[in-house]
Amino acid sequence: MTARTSAAPPSSRAELIGDTALALLAERGMRGLTHRAVDERAGLPQGSTSNHARTRQALLETAVRRQAHHEAQVLAPDEMPDPEGGPEAVADALALALHRYLSDHRPLLVSRYELALEATRRPELRSFFDAAGAAFHGPLIALMERAGSPEPRRHALSLIAWCEGLMFSCAVGSFHAAVPGLDELRTGFGELLRGMLGGPDR
Repeated sequence: MTARTSAAPPSSRAELIGDTALALLAERGMRGLTHRAVDERAGLPQGSTSNHARTRQALLETAVRRQAHHEAQVLAPDEMPDPEGGPEAVADALALALHRYLSDHRPLLVSRYELALEATRRPELRSFFDAAGAAFHGPLIALMERAGSPEPRRHALSLIAWCEGLMFSCAVGSFHAAVPGLDELRTGFGELLRGMLGGPDR
């Protein structure tokens, strides 16, 4: 599979504000995210962030949009796996994508959980956050269906839940100092997928 290049720099002021908000969330937490802090960190004239996102809700939505954009870039397989290759082909592609996230994008993981926690306190952000995250569900359900899953929606949910748990543990949980290697992730995905789809054990 081809190597994934680093994320492109923001091409608009809205993207710059969103990226700066994510950086502040990762470094300072939710209390450190203010309109003034974004202006100062991004090198923008005072009031620029307020002109783009007049309320805190609007600023958080800007951050969620950029979070979803970056996660789509990081988590998308470099090449879509051929489901006819069986569970191992799917496991290889998913392991590469998740390993990239865990190894090279730790701040993005932290900002993800800052936003997720804030969404539990703000119903208006909850629906926005869920809608942004749902963009990942459809492609994975379709992949599981093509791979021969008898219950692609349930199996996709199981894979997502496994990934979410692993990401949390490696970002802020008890395994934050021991990120699994690519082979470990490939083995884990393989075990899950063989249980769902069948196939020979190693």
